[in-house]
Amino acid sequence: MKILITGICGFVGSTLARELIAAGHQVTGFDNFIRPGSETNRAPLEKLGAKIITADLRDARAMDALPAADFVVDAAANPSVLAGVDGKTSSRELVDHNLTGTINVLEYCKAHKAGFILLSTSRVYSIPPLAALPTVVRDDALAPDVTKPLPPGLTAAGLDESFATQAPVSLYGATKLASEAMALEYGETFGFPVFVNRCGVMAGAGQFGRADQGIFAYWINAWLRKRPLKYLGFGGHGHQVRDCLHPRDLLPVLEQQFAAPKLAAADRLANFSGGAASAMSLKQLSDWCAKRFGPHTVVQDGTPRPFDIGWMVLDHAKATRLWNWRPATATPAVLEEIARHAEQNPGWLELSAPR
Repeated sequence: MKILITGICGFVGSTLARELIAAGHQVTGFDNFIRPGSETNRAPLEKLGAKIITADLRDARAMDALPAADFVVDAAANPSVLAGVDGKTSSRELVDHNLTGTINVLEYCKAHKAGFILLSTSRVYSIPPLAALPTVVRDDALAPDVTKPLPPGLTAAGLDESFATQAPVSLYGATKLASEAMALEYGETFGFPVFVNRCGVMAGAGQFGRADQGIFAYWINAWLRKRPLKYLGFGGHGHQVRDCLHPRDLLPVLEQQFAAPKLAAADRLANFSGGAASAMSLKQLSDWCAKRFGPHTVVQDGTPRPFDIGWMVLDHAKATRLWNWRPATATPAVLEEIARHAEQNPGWLELSAPR
């Protein structure tokens, strides 16, 4: 099958490209290479047989010129929840990239009758009920206090797809939520298959180390290099929790979606994450790093930040029911993979730092 990957030289795009090539698919991808470090993935992917095109999904003419494909896997985005409000990127730039770019890719799918798989995010879920979530601390990690009423769609297993998506979700989350809606509408209107895969926190070797976009890789690389680290917000204790998913674990569901018959709209959107079994707090990640690399001081700074959430774990039960899908790579294996990569690439933080 001919697969087109947007953002092919990013961490998720390049990981999936390697897996899809190994599975026998013909892979073409494009990237605008504005992400520091992304250029390092081009030559290795081309060596494996991928065709790499320099293009920007915000450029409608460039999208029109792309070769035909059977399916598009959309792995391109500005993935920072602080994008558009951090003074480093404008809100218009964020919307152009994450929403207008999606529409340009959907126009490509319309023209070529190509299927579309949107890799969306856990940050489409509403912030206020998550920020107000009653929690307890267990083993240096926040957890929902199940003795108190919890918001609809949330249990100790995580958020399911029925959890609220009303604003505020951050500008980033809003662009992804709007992209989901547009993708499903385009698919219904123009008759091509669309799937929305809402993903938890992605992590693995080769992820670009930035605190706002890849916390596991950033923390491990920074710990190894004895860089300054801080527990921000939540009392400065590092108890905030995220789940962890290796992007290669998406391959089995992508293969099924490529071959799936037309499904009801409700069955074309699902959470994909490491789930509660993969969840880890920053303090627990620090403990892992201390055992792996030795001690390092982390500054406690309780200063809150916009859009911070103490506990964010996705429940992938729907994906398991629909696709018999489960994450295959346990969190310790993901962390060890990142650690080995960090040891082999001492300049990784500089390579992937904002410029």
